[in-house]
Amino acid sequence: MAMQIATPAPPPITAPEINIILAPPAKTEAHKKNRIQVSNTKKPLFFYVNLAKRYIQQHNEVELSALGMAITTVVTISEILKNNGLATEKKVLTSTVGMKDETKGKMIEIVLGKSDKFDSLVPPVTNGKTPEEAAKAETEAAVEAQEAAATQV
Repeated sequence: MAMQIATPAPPPITAPEINIILAPPAKTEAHKKNRIQVSNTKKPLFFYVNLAKRYIQQHNEVELSALGMAITTVVTISEILKNNGLATEKKVLTSTVGMKDETKGKMIEIVLGKSDKFDSLVPPVTNGKTPEEAAKAETEAAVEAQEAAATQV
C-alpha cells in the first residue's frame, strides 16, 4: 500500500507591498512675461516692434523667439530696436527642433536689454494699457498716419 504524505497548503498569494512615489509633474518652462513668440503671418512687423519696446520698458529686457520662416522677422525686429538706440543685444540662441513630420526645423531666440538711451527715447506709459494694447494702438496710429499721408499726395 502506498502511503500518502500530507503537505501543508501553500499560503495565499498576496500582492507584494509596493511603495509608489509620485514625482511632481515635470517642470515645463513657465511662460515668461517678457517673451514674444513671433509669427510672420499673424501680426504686422511694427506690432512686434512696439510690443518689444513695451516689454523692455516694463521688464528691462525682452526675449524674441521664432521658428522657421519667422526667424527673419525676429532678426528684423531686433535690428530695428538696436539701430534706433532702444536695445542692446544680450544673447542669441539658435537651434534645430524636431517636427511632427520627422523633419528638422530651425529656431532662434534673441534676448535684448534696455539701452542706456531708452528712457530718453521712449515716453513712459501711464494710460493703464497692457503692452499688447499699447503696441496695437501704436501700430494702428502709424498705419492711419501712413494712409493719411498717402491720400494727401
